[in-house]
Amino acid sequence: MATVIAVRGTAEERIDPELGAVSLTVGVSEPDRDTALARTTEARERLIAEIRELEAAGALDTWSAGQLRVWSHRPWNNEGKQLPLVHQTSAEVEIVFTDLERLGEWVSGAGVGDTVAIGGIDWRLTDASRRRVQELAQRAAVADALEKARVYASALGLGAPAPVELADTGLLTAHQAPQPRGERMFAMAASADMGAGSGAEFAPAKLVIEASVEARFEAAPA
Repeated sequence: MATVIAVRGTAEERIDPELGAVSLTVGVSEPDRDTALARTTEARERLIAEIRELEAAGALDTWSAGQLRVWSHRPWNNEGKQLPLVHQTSAEVEIVFTDLERLGEWVSGAGVGDTVAIGGIDWRLTDASRRRVQELAQRAAVADALEKARVYASALGLGAPAPVELADTGLLTAHQAPQPRGERMFAMAASADMGAGSGAEFAPAKLVIEASVEARFEAAPA
């Protein structure tokens, strides 16, 4: 009688990012609504002008600028006293760089002043590269599952295992607790000082694409 061997195969591929998406917020807080709108509009237009220069130089993949939002509120001080009305403005901007060296240079000076705040950098791959590297990780995860099954079969004195079922992690154990997805991508730690100044240290994070599969094999006595 054949023995069923259930295993999970995992693998990862590491690759340098190809794109860097910088998220920024343009906004101010002013007691006068017209002043807040004027300052934010000017800062937003100045930022977009810089972005268009980067685009013309071939440093960008895409960029987007959200609409200007304005709202009012009355803040509280540390003594619990409500302060006069304040008008807050905000406009979100995202810039996706293909030239990562230019990205580092630009980010070093983008946060100068009190109207632009850098939210962070999201490291990405192009769609074609992501698919290619993801496939490599998936194939390696299947190979890992097969190798584990071979080890178990050998330890039991069985013959070569034959695949019976193969699925992304969680699909063969759906009745159990939720499992991680079959593939995922995350960034390793990076060194990036996003403050102002020409001497900022900047090192793009390494991207790690992981894949995992669940598999069942059958192995008969050798």
